[in-house]
Amino acid sequence: MTSAAAFEQFGGEQPQEGPWSDLAAPPIRPVHAAIARRLFMRAIVHLPVRVELPSGKVVGRPIVGRRIVGGGDADAPLMRIHDDRAFFYRLGASGLVGFGEAFMAGDWDADDPAGVLAPFAARLAVLVPAWMQRLRGFYVAYQPWREQNTLVGARRNIERHYDLSNDLFALFLDPSMTYSSGWFEPGDTLEQAQMRKVDRLLDAVGAGVGTRLLEVGTGWGALAVRAARRGATVTTLTLSREQQALAQRRAGDAGVAERIDVQLRDYRDVEGTYDAIVSVEMVEAVGARFWPAYFATLDRSLVSGGRVGIQAIVLAHDRMIATRYQYTWMHKYIFPGGALPSVRAIEDTLAAHTRLRVVDHAAFGASYASTLRCWRETFDVNAEAVERLGFDQAFRRMWDFYLAYCEAGFDTGYLDVVQLVLAPIGD
Repeated sequence: MTSAAAFEQFGGEQPQEGPWSDLAAPPIRPVHAAIARRLFMRAIVHLPVRVELPSGKVVGRPIVGRRIVGGGDADAPLMRIHDDRAFFYRLGASGLVGFGEAFMAGDWDADDPAGVLAPFAARLAVLVPAWMQRLRGFYVAYQPWREQNTLVGARRNIERHYDLSNDLFALFLDPSMTYSSGWFEPGDTLEQAQMRKVDRLLDAVGAGVGTRLLEVGTGWGALAVRAARRGATVTTLTLSREQQALAQRRAGDAGVAERIDVQLRDYRDVEGTYDAIVSVEMVEAVGARFWPAYFATLDRSLVSGGRVGIQAIVLAHDRMIATRYQYTWMHKYIFPGGALPSVRAIEDTLAAHTRLRVVDHAAFGASYASTLRCWRETFDVNAEAVERLGFDQAFRRMWDFYLAYCEAGFDTGYLDVVQLVLAPIGD
Protein backbone atom coordinates (compact mmCIF):
# COMPACT_ATOMS: atom_id res chain seq x y z
CA MET A 1 0.00 0.00 0.00
CA THR A 2 1.37 3.44 -0.91
CA SER A 3 1.32 6.38 1.49
CA ALA A 4 -1.38 8.01 -0.65
CA ALA A 5 -3.52 4.87 -0.45
CA ALA A 6 -2.99 4.69 3.30
CA PHE A 7 -4.14 8.31 3.56
CA GLU A 8 -7.40 7.44 1.79
CA GLN A 9 -7.95 4.35 3.97
CA PHE A 10 -7.33 5.99 7.34
CA GLY A 11 -9.28 9.21 6.71
CA GLY A 12 -11.71 10.81 9.06
CA GLU A 13 -10.09 12.90 11.78
CA GLN A 14 -9.94 16.67 11.93
CA PRO A 15 -6.52 18.15 12.68
CA GLN A 16 -5.97 20.03 15.91
CA GLU A 17 -4.40 23.41 16.41
CA GLY A 18 -1.13 23.56 18.27
CA PRO A 19 1.66 25.94 19.28
CA TRP A 20 2.62 26.38 15.63
CA SER A 21 -0.75 28.04 14.97
CA ASP A 22 0.17 31.31 16.64
CA LEU A 23 3.88 31.63 15.97
CA ALA A 24 4.62 35.04 17.44
CA ALA A 25 6.50 37.86 15.77
CA PRO A 26 10.12 38.01 16.93
CA PRO A 27 10.68 40.07 20.09
CA ILE A 28 12.53 43.33 19.45
CA ARG A 29 15.72 42.96 21.51
CA PRO A 30 18.56 44.70 19.67
CA VAL A 31 21.29 43.83 22.19
CA HIS A 32 20.38 40.14 22.25
CA ALA A 33 20.18 40.13 18.45
CA ALA A 34 23.61 41.73 18.14
CA ILE A 35 25.15 39.11 20.44
CA ALA A 36 23.39 36.32 18.51
CA ARG A 37 24.68 37.70 15.19
CA ARG A 38 28.24 37.83 16.50
CA LEU A 39 28.09 34.27 17.89
CA PHE A 40 26.45 32.89 14.76
CA MET A 41 28.97 34.46 12.40
CA ARG A 42 31.78 33.26 14.65
CA ALA A 43 30.40 29.69 14.54
CA ILE A 44 29.93 29.67 10.74
CA VAL A 45 33.65 30.20 10.22
CA HIS A 46 34.27 26.77 11.81
CA LEU A 47 31.48 24.87 10.07
CA PRO A 48 31.25 23.38 6.55
CA VAL A 49 28.15 25.46 5.79
CA ARG A 50 27.59 28.36 3.40
CA VAL A 51 25.23 31.11 4.51
CA GLU A 52 23.65 33.44 1.99
CA LEU A 53 22.57 36.75 3.50
CA PRO A 54 19.66 38.84 2.15
CA SER A 55 22.19 41.06 0.35
CA GLY A 56 23.31 38.06 -1.72
CA LYS A 57 26.67 37.83 0.04
CA VAL A 58 27.72 34.26 0.88
CA VAL A 59 29.80 33.64 3.99
CA GLY A 60 31.31 30.42 5.23
CA ARG A 61 34.47 28.62 6.17
CA PRO A 62 37.34 29.38 3.76
CA ILE A 63 38.89 26.25 2.21
CA VAL A 64 42.10 26.86 0.30
CA GLY A 65 41.78 26.05 -3.40
CA ARG A 66 38.03 25.56 -3.28
CA ARG A 67 36.73 29.08 -2.83
CA ILE A 68 33.70 30.29 -4.74
CA VAL A 69 32.74 33.82 -5.70
CA GLY A 70 31.44 35.57 -2.61
CA GLY A 71 33.20 33.24 -0.19
CA GLY A 72 32.47 29.87 1.35
CA ASP A 73 33.00 26.24 0.46
CA ALA A 74 31.61 25.21 -2.94
CA ASP A 75 30.66 21.76 -1.65
CA ALA A 76 29.09 22.84 1.63
CA PRO A 77 25.29 22.97 1.99
CA LEU A 78 23.74 26.39 1.56
CA MET A 79 21.61 28.09 4.20
CA ARG A 80 19.67 31.08 2.88
CA ILE A 81 18.69 33.77 5.37
CA HIS A 82 15.77 35.73 3.91
CA ASP A 83 15.13 38.07 6.83
CA ASP A 84 18.27 38.56 8.90
CA ARG A 85 16.61 41.06 11.24
CA ALA A 86 13.89 38.59 12.27
CA PHE A 87 16.34 35.66 12.25
CA PHE A 88 18.74 37.24 14.73
CA TYR A 89 15.94 38.63 16.89
CA ARG A 90 14.57 35.09 17.27
CA LEU A 91 18.02 33.60 17.80
CA GLY A 92 18.91 36.24 20.38
CA ALA A 93 15.65 35.88 22.28
CA SER A 94 15.35 32.08 22.35
CA GLY A 95 18.61 30.50 21.21
CA LEU A 96 18.10 27.14 19.50
CA VAL A 97 14.34 27.38 20.03
CA GLY A 98 14.44 30.61 18.06
CA PHE A 99 16.60 28.98 15.38
CA GLY A 100 13.85 26.42 14.75
CA GLU A 101 11.11 29.04 14.93
CA ALA A 102 12.96 31.12 12.36
CA PHE A 103 12.76 28.18 9.95
CA MET A 104 9.05 27.74 10.67
CA ALA A 105 8.47 31.43 9.96
CA GLY A 106 10.47 31.33 6.72
CA ASP A 107 13.24 33.62 8.00
CA TRP A 108 15.73 31.07 6.64
CA ASP A 109 15.55 28.14 4.28
CA ALA A 110 17.66 25.49 2.58
CA ASP A 111 17.30 23.04 -0.29
CA ASP A 112 18.83 20.42 2.01
CA PRO A 113 17.88 21.36 5.59
CA ALA A 114 19.32 18.13 7.02
CA GLY A 115 22.62 18.85 5.28
CA VAL A 116 22.69 22.35 6.78
CA LEU A 117 21.78 21.11 10.26
CA ALA A 118 24.29 18.25 10.33
CA PRO A 119 27.39 20.41 10.92
CA PHE A 120 25.56 22.24 13.73
CA ALA A 121 24.57 18.90 15.29
CA ALA A 122 28.12 17.57 15.03
CA ARG A 123 29.49 20.57 16.97
CA LEU A 124 26.49 21.36 19.16
CA ALA A 125 28.47 20.90 22.37
CA VAL A 126 31.07 23.54 21.44
CA LEU A 127 29.17 26.10 19.34
CA VAL A 128 28.54 28.24 22.41
CA PRO A 129 31.76 29.61 23.96
CA ALA A 130 32.86 27.98 27.22
CA TRP A 131 32.37 31.17 29.23
CA MET A 132 28.75 31.38 28.07
CA GLN A 133 28.12 27.71 28.84
CA ARG A 134 29.09 28.39 32.43
CA LEU A 135 26.32 31.00 32.56
CA ARG A 136 23.69 28.79 30.92
CA GLY A 137 21.56 28.79 34.07
CA PHE A 138 20.81 32.46 33.45
CA TYR A 139 19.63 32.19 29.84
CA VAL A 140 18.55 28.59 29.12
CA ALA A 141 14.85 27.80 29.56
CA TYR A 142 13.90 24.74 31.59
CA GLN A 143 11.08 22.29 31.04
CA PRO A 144 7.82 23.59 32.55
CA TRP A 145 6.22 21.68 35.37
CA ARG A 146 2.92 21.39 33.47
CA GLU A 147 4.64 19.06 30.96
CA GLN A 148 5.85 16.57 33.58
CA ASN A 149 4.71 13.05 32.77
CA THR A 150 2.39 12.50 35.70
CA LEU A 151 -0.61 10.28 35.05
CA VAL A 152 -2.52 13.31 33.78
CA GLY A 153 0.42 15.04 32.13
CA ALA A 154 1.56 11.96 30.22
CA ARG A 155 -1.83 11.55 28.56
CA ARG A 156 -1.93 15.22 27.62
CA ASN A 157 1.62 15.11 26.20
CA ILE A 158 0.94 11.99 24.14
CA GLU A 159 -2.31 13.43 22.75
CA ARG A 160 -0.51 16.58 21.57
CA HIS A 161 1.64 14.56 19.19
CA TYR A 162 0.06 11.20 18.44
CA ASP A 163 -3.53 12.40 18.21
CA LEU A 164 -2.75 15.04 15.58
CA SER A 165 -4.36 12.88 12.88
CA ASN A 166 -3.89 9.28 11.77
CA ASP A 167 -4.24 10.68 8.26
CA LEU A 168 -1.14 12.79 8.74
CA PHE A 169 1.05 9.89 9.83
CA ALA A 170 -0.29 7.70 7.03
CA LEU A 171 1.02 10.25 4.54
CA PHE A 172 4.69 9.66 5.31
CA LEU A 173 5.08 6.36 7.20
CA ASP A 174 5.50 3.05 5.39
CA PRO A 175 2.43 0.82 4.90
CA SER A 176 3.02 -0.89 8.27
CA MET A 177 2.50 2.53 9.96
CA THR A 178 5.65 2.04 12.02
CA TYR A 179 6.87 5.26 13.68
CA SER A 180 10.33 4.24 14.90
CA SER A 181 13.66 3.37 13.33
CA GLY A 182 13.91 0.58 10.81
CA TRP A 183 16.95 -1.70 10.66
CA PHE A 184 18.33 -1.39 7.14
CA GLU A 185 20.33 -3.93 5.19
CA PRO A 186 21.49 -3.21 1.62
CA GLY A 187 18.57 -3.13 -0.82
CA ASP A 188 15.86 -2.84 1.82
CA THR A 189 12.71 -0.84 1.36
CA LEU A 190 11.61 1.08 4.44
CA GLU A 191 8.89 -1.48 5.16
CA GLN A 192 11.40 -4.34 4.97
CA ALA A 193 13.73 -2.48 7.34
CA GLN A 194 10.85 -1.94 9.77
CA MET A 195 9.90 -5.60 9.80
CA ARG A 196 13.55 -6.61 10.30
CA LYS A 197 13.63 -4.35 13.38
CA VAL A 198 10.40 -5.85 14.72
CA ASP A 199 11.45 -9.44 14.06
CA ARG A 200 14.83 -8.95 15.69
CA LEU A 201 13.20 -7.65 18.87
CA LEU A 202 10.57 -10.41 18.93
CA ASP A 203 13.28 -13.01 18.39
CA ALA A 204 15.33 -11.53 21.23
CA VAL A 205 12.51 -12.00 23.75
CA GLY A 206 11.45 -15.38 22.38
CA ALA A 207 7.97 -14.33 21.23
CA GLY A 208 6.16 -17.23 19.56
CA VAL A 209 3.28 -19.66 19.91
CA GLY A 210 1.72 -19.37 23.35
CA THR A 211 3.82 -16.41 24.52
CA ARG A 212 2.00 -13.90 26.70
CA LEU A 213 3.51 -10.67 25.37
CA LEU A 214 3.17 -7.18 26.85
CA GLU A 215 3.89 -4.24 24.57
CA VAL A 216 4.34 -0.84 26.23
CA GLY A 217 3.63 1.72 23.53
CA THR A 218 1.32 0.42 20.79
CA GLY A 219 2.03 2.78 17.95
CA TRP A 220 -0.44 1.81 15.24
CA GLY A 221 -0.21 -1.90 15.94
CA ALA A 222 2.47 -3.21 13.55
CA LEU A 223 4.48 -5.05 16.21
CA ALA A 224 1.39 -6.43 17.93
CA VAL A 225 0.07 -7.83 14.64
CA ARG A 226 3.47 -9.33 13.79
CA ALA A 227 3.68 -11.01 17.21
CA ALA A 228 0.11 -12.30 17.02
CA ARG A 229 0.83 -13.86 13.64
CA ARG A 230 3.63 -15.78 15.36
CA GLY A 231 1.05 -17.18 17.76
CA ALA A 232 1.63 -14.87 20.72
CA THR A 233 -1.17 -13.37 22.80
CA VAL A 234 -0.53 -9.64 22.98
CA THR A 235 -1.57 -7.00 25.50
CA THR A 236 -0.52 -3.62 24.15
CA LEU A 237 -0.80 -0.24 25.87
CA THR A 238 -1.26 3.27 24.49
CA LEU A 239 -2.46 6.65 25.75
CA SER A 240 -3.60 7.74 22.28
CA ARG A 241 -7.22 7.14 21.37
CA GLU A 242 -6.39 7.58 17.70
CA GLN A 243 -3.72 4.90 17.90
CA GLN A 244 -5.97 2.57 19.85
CA ALA A 245 -8.78 2.82 17.30
CA LEU A 246 -6.54 2.25 14.29
CA ALA A 247 -4.52 -0.55 15.95
CA GLN A 248 -7.76 -2.39 16.75
CA ARG A 249 -8.97 -1.98 13.18
CA ARG A 250 -5.68 -3.23 11.75
CA ALA A 251 -5.67 -6.25 14.07
CA GLY A 252 -9.12 -7.12 12.73
CA ASP A 253 -8.04 -6.61 9.13
CA ALA A 254 -5.08 -8.96 9.75
CA GLY A 255 -7.36 -11.63 11.22
CA VAL A 256 -5.66 -11.64 14.65
CA ALA A 257 -8.04 -9.46 16.68
CA GLU A 258 -8.76 -12.29 19.11
CA ARG A 259 -5.08 -12.42 20.10
CA ILE A 260 -4.54 -8.66 20.59
CA ASP A 261 -5.92 -6.55 23.44
CA VAL A 262 -5.27 -2.85 22.77
CA GLN A 263 -5.69 -1.04 26.08
CA LEU A 264 -5.93 2.69 26.68
CA ARG A 265 -3.76 2.49 29.79
CA ASP A 266 -0.73 4.11 31.38
CA TYR A 267 2.28 1.83 31.82
CA ARG A 268 2.12 2.44 35.59
CA ASP A 269 -1.28 0.75 35.68
CA VAL A 270 -0.18 -2.54 34.09
CA GLU A 271 -1.92 -5.60 35.50
CA GLY A 272 -0.66 -9.20 35.52
CA THR A 273 2.62 -10.78 34.50
CA TYR A 274 3.95 -11.73 31.08
CA ASP A 275 6.41 -14.14 29.50
CA ALA A 276 8.02 -11.37 27.47
CA ILE A 277 7.84 -7.57 27.22
CA VAL A 278 8.72 -5.21 24.37
CA SER A 279 8.76 -1.43 24.30
CA VAL A 280 9.86 0.44 21.18
CA GLU A 281 10.93 4.08 21.54
CA MET A 282 8.67 4.59 24.51
CA VAL A 283 11.22 5.42 27.21
CA GLU A 284 11.92 8.77 25.48
CA ALA A 285 8.36 9.88 26.34
CA VAL A 286 8.58 8.85 30.00
CA GLY A 287 10.70 11.71 31.33
CA ALA A 288 13.84 11.29 33.45
CA ARG A 289 11.93 11.72 36.71
CA PHE A 290 9.84 8.63 35.87
CA TRP A 291 12.50 6.30 34.47
CA PRO A 292 12.63 4.37 37.79
CA ALA A 293 8.85 3.80 37.68
CA TYR A 294 8.98 2.76 34.02
CA PHE A 295 11.72 0.16 34.46
CA ALA A 296 10.28 -1.05 37.78
CA THR A 297 6.98 -1.70 35.97
CA LEU A 298 8.75 -3.78 33.33
CA ASP A 299 10.50 -5.70 36.11
CA ARG A 300 7.40 -6.51 38.16
CA SER A 301 5.42 -7.46 35.05
CA LEU A 302 7.94 -10.07 33.86
CA VAL A 303 7.81 -13.71 34.90
CA SER A 304 10.92 -15.55 36.01
CA GLY A 305 12.94 -16.56 32.97
CA GLY A 306 11.37 -13.88 30.78
CA ARG A 307 13.07 -11.24 28.68
CA VAL A 308 12.44 -7.54 28.02
CA GLY A 309 13.35 -5.98 24.66
CA ILE A 310 13.47 -2.21 24.37
CA GLN A 311 14.41 0.10 21.53
CA ALA A 312 15.56 3.54 22.63
CA ILE A 313 16.95 6.75 21.18
CA VAL A 314 20.01 7.65 23.26
CA LEU A 315 22.54 10.42 23.79
CA ALA A 316 26.12 10.22 24.93
CA HIS A 317 26.07 10.33 28.74
CA ASP A 318 27.86 13.69 29.05
CA ARG A 319 25.41 15.33 26.63
CA MET A 320 22.47 13.83 28.51
CA ILE A 321 23.76 15.30 31.78
CA ALA A 322 24.36 18.71 30.20
CA THR A 323 20.94 18.99 28.55
CA ARG A 324 18.56 16.89 30.65
CA TYR A 325 16.58 19.81 32.12
CA GLN A 326 16.59 22.13 29.11
CA TYR A 327 13.43 23.21 27.34
CA THR A 328 14.16 22.77 23.66
CA TRP A 329 12.42 23.45 20.37
CA MET A 330 11.61 19.73 20.27
CA HIS A 331 9.81 19.94 23.64
CA LYS A 332 7.87 23.05 22.65
CA TYR A 333 6.64 21.85 19.27
CA ILE A 334 7.01 18.07 18.91
CA PHE A 335 7.46 15.96 22.07
CA PRO A 336 6.42 17.78 25.26
CA GLY A 337 7.79 16.13 28.37
CA GLY A 338 10.30 14.01 26.48
CA ALA A 339 13.82 13.15 27.63
CA LEU A 340 16.48 11.07 25.91
CA PRO A 341 18.47 8.72 28.16
CA SER A 342 22.00 7.47 27.74
CA VAL A 343 22.75 3.75 27.83
CA ARG A 344 24.61 4.37 31.09
CA ALA A 345 21.55 6.12 32.57
CA ILE A 346 19.42 3.10 31.66
CA GLU A 347 21.93 0.72 33.23
CA ASP A 348 22.18 2.84 36.38
CA THR A 349 18.38 3.02 36.71
CA LEU A 350 18.07 -0.73 36.27
CA ALA A 351 20.72 -1.38 38.91
CA ALA A 352 19.14 0.99 41.42
CA HIS A 353 15.47 0.09 40.99
CA THR A 354 15.10 -3.38 39.42
CA ARG A 355 16.53 -6.87 39.19
CA LEU A 356 16.93 -6.40 35.42
CA ARG A 357 20.28 -6.07 33.68
CA VAL A 358 21.30 -5.50 30.04
CA VAL A 359 22.32 -8.82 28.47
CA ASP A 360 22.44 -7.74 24.81
CA HIS A 361 23.12 -4.36 23.20
CA ALA A 362 22.99 -3.43 19.51
CA ALA A 363 23.26 0.10 18.06
CA PHE A 364 22.10 1.12 14.56
CA GLY A 365 21.96 4.91 14.41
CA ALA A 366 22.78 5.05 10.68
CA SER A 367 19.53 3.18 10.01
CA TYR A 368 17.59 5.90 11.81
CA ALA A 369 19.13 8.55 9.57
CA SER A 370 17.94 6.51 6.57
CA THR A 371 14.49 6.05 8.11
CA LEU A 372 14.09 9.78 8.72
CA ARG A 373 15.27 10.59 5.22
CA CYS A 374 12.55 8.34 3.81
CA TRP A 375 9.92 9.95 6.03
CA ARG A 376 10.97 13.49 5.14
CA GLU A 377 11.10 12.87 1.41
CA THR A 378 7.66 11.23 1.47
CA PHE A 379 6.24 14.00 3.66
CA ASP A 380 7.48 16.63 1.20
CA VAL A 381 6.06 14.75 -1.79
CA ASN A 382 2.68 14.73 -0.03
CA ALA A 383 2.75 18.42 0.95
CA GLU A 384 -0.54 19.16 -0.84
CA ALA A 385 -2.28 16.30 0.96
CA VAL A 386 -0.97 17.63 4.28
CA GLU A 387 -2.48 20.99 3.38
CA ARG A 388 -5.82 19.35 2.53
CA LEU A 389 -5.90 17.99 6.07
CA GLY A 390 -5.94 21.57 7.28
CA PHE A 391 -2.34 21.87 8.45
CA ASP A 392 -0.90 25.25 7.54
CA GLN A 393 2.48 26.26 6.15
CA ALA A 394 3.97 26.84 9.62
CA PHE A 395 3.07 23.27 10.56
CA ARG A 396 4.56 21.83 7.38
CA ARG A 397 7.78 23.77 7.91
CA MET A 398 7.80 22.71 11.55
CA TRP A 399 7.54 19.06 10.54
CA ASP A 400 10.26 19.48 7.91
CA PHE A 401 12.57 20.98 10.53
CA TYR A 402 11.76 18.20 13.01
CA LEU A 403 12.52 15.40 10.56
CA ALA A 404 15.62 17.13 9.16
CA TYR A 405 16.99 17.96 12.60
CA CYS A 406 16.61 14.36 13.78
CA GLU A 407 18.14 13.02 10.55
CA ALA A 408 21.15 15.28 11.06
CA GLY A 409 21.49 14.13 14.67
CA PHE A 410 21.69 10.47 13.71
CA ASP A 411 23.79 11.12 10.63
CA THR A 412 26.49 12.79 12.71
CA GLY A 413 26.34 10.40 15.67
CA TYR A 414 25.04 13.03 18.08
CA LEU A 415 22.06 10.70 18.51
CA ASP A 416 21.99 6.90 18.39
CA VAL A 417 19.34 4.20 18.60
CA VAL A 418 19.82 0.90 20.41
CA GLN A 419 18.01 -2.34 21.02
CA LEU A 420 18.64 -3.63 24.54
CA VAL A 421 17.65 -7.02 25.88
CA LEU A 422 17.04 -7.10 29.65
CA ALA A 423 16.89 -10.12 31.93
CA PRO A 424 16.55 -10.58 35.70
CA ILE A 425 19.75 -11.18 37.63
CA GLY A 426 20.49 -14.89 37.73
CA ASP A 427 18.42 -15.85 34.67
